[in-house]
Amino acid sequence: MNDKSREGGVEAPTRHPINWKTGDFNDEASLFGELERVFDICHGCRRCVSLCNAFPTLFDLIDESETFEIDGVKKENYWDVVEHCYLCDLCYMAKCPYVPPHEWNVDFPHLMLRAKAQNFKKGNVGIRDKVLTSTDAVGSFVGIPVIAQTVNITNKSKPIRKIMEKTIGIHSEAVLPKFYSKSLRKRFKKIKKNNALEKTAYKDKVAIFVTCYGNRNEPDVIEDLIAILKHNKIETKLVKQEKCCGMPKMELGDLESVESLKNFNIPQLMELVEDNYNIIAPIPSCVLMFKKELPLLFPDDESVQKVKNAFYDPFEFLMSLKKDGNLNTKFIKSLGEVAYHAPCHQRVQNIGPKTKDILELIPNTNITLIERCSGHNGTYAVKSEYHEISMKICKPVISKIETSNVDHYISDCPMAGHQIDNGVQNIEVRSESPFTLLREAYGI
Repeated sequence: MNDKSREGGVEAPTRHPINWKTGDFNDEASLFGELERVFDICHGCRRCVSLCNAFPTLFDLIDESETFEIDGVKKENYWDVVEHCYLCDLCYMAKCPYVPPHEWNVDFPHLMLRAKAQNFKKGNVGIRDKVLTSTDAVGSFVGIPVIAQTVNITNKSKPIRKIMEKTIGIHSEAVLPKFYSKSLRKRFKKIKKNNALEKTAYKDKVAIFVTCYGNRNEPDVIEDLIAILKHNKIETKLVKQEKCCGMPKMELGDLESVESLKNFNIPQLMELVEDNYNIIAPIPSCVLMFKKELPLLFPDDESVQKVKNAFYDPFEFLMSLKKDGNLNTKFIKSLGEVAYHAPCHQRVQNIGPKTKDILELIPNTNITLIERCSGHNGTYAVKSEYHEISMKICKPVISKIETSNVDHYISDCPMAGHQIDNGVQNIEVRSESPFTLLREAYGI
């Protein structure tokens, strides 16, 4: 997606900083005034109806009201709309013709963030949602070997999952992540030891922000990424210390926790920036957080802005190697027909389909791009009240894969891949990581 690809407009969307500590951001009357203004504009347009359930919810409220206009909707029902927004940003970056610099200045996702923040401050967020978004604490506890085994067994038990749905509101059919006691960070110590005696003329330097999910839930995938970087003669290290990027807490409206996580992570990353390291993260949401959201939440923090400029999507980085003539393109295995789901949080970064571009360099490999939401979106798909809606959102992706004769299907977001797996039937293939396929093509 280039800067002028937004439907209905010729100018690129302009994003304003989020002044969440001052002004009207925390004023309830001001919030509801802006909600009514923006909802009325959305009602008159309706271009975003297919993106998520926030817009159908809004339009149903209006269509079922006495006036068939926003003034007929009760203010307390506005929260129904807010709850269905998971801040994917697609409406802002791809659909809405009224975003800045348009004079109507519509920023639907950040208005929803404002509402979520006020709702969180009022104490209207339950313990389930607070726990689900506390990824570091959950990962550290569940990462204990005996507990990891127990949790993984429990998550596959249908009777126990039914109990979990009734008691804590986690849907019995939702895919829950597998936990590994042997985390990526533990594995990397062995990788470093094995590589200690190698002498390599490095072409560049990369530090991996592993992410809480990559470390505890998908360490095999991150090992594939490390192998790819090594194969391309890239000096690779892990960020020395890290905490969650803050995206789950931002989606909850807990901006003070976002700031606390930022205050821990940014100094760690700045050390790498000053040592001329490029920084990448394997999860699109985490890349988006450092490239887009934190710079808007903390526009006056110079370190945040410097980290932003050094942060890359992994395939964006690999494409930069290709442009410089430094990408290893000696592939020994073709991949055949591959369906590629591009996650929302990658699409809104405006970097283009770099994963597709890299994989298409592999001989006899054809990539079919699917640009539709998987419906997973952090914790949304696991909640009992939203899971069925999330699977409905995912249905176009599932249908495309089921009706295509593919050898593989992939997503840059492993959580989206598992969500798609949850709906795919009648075919044997299951989601894979693009890192895994690229490593396979290299034969390493």
